[in-house]
Amino acid sequence: MFKRIFVPVDGSDTSLHALQMACRLARESGGVLRLAHVMDRAAYLTGYDVSGGASGALFDALQSSAQKILAEAQAAADAAGVQADTVLVNELGSSLGEAIAAAATGWQADLIVTGTHGRSGPSRLLLGSGADQIIRLAPVPVLVTRG
Repeated sequence: MFKRIFVPVDGSDTSLHALQMACRLARESGGVLRLAHVMDRAAYLTGYDVSGGASGALFDALQSSAQKILAEAQAAADAAGVQADTVLVNELGSSLGEAIAAAATGWQADLIVTGTHGRSGPSRLLLGSGADQIIRLAPVPVLVTRG
């Protein structure tokens, strides 16, 4: 059974569903979770500044949002009684799939659990489906959940 389960989280409903599935798998197998959030480079690529300020303020806003997403995911894992830790993946030069594959490899994950999507609109068109990228580049099996 899977003992080291890597779970990308982005705060979306599909991400939450994947986290819930990963928690069930971890409980059943005695496994642990690594909850990872990849800094969103879509804002840089599209020129959309969510903070309304300069690039330094944008980075701070993205990092603050990422930390909130990770804290919420950690709280969900804790509530499910599953051992988990978090990591903020800051690979702004990499695609989502590349960043997740590298982080999962570095942690020696034996499974990645992800939702079917978390992005929409221009971000999805520009970056492609996150789940598709992960499946293509993952060094380990990938369980894709539908929310």
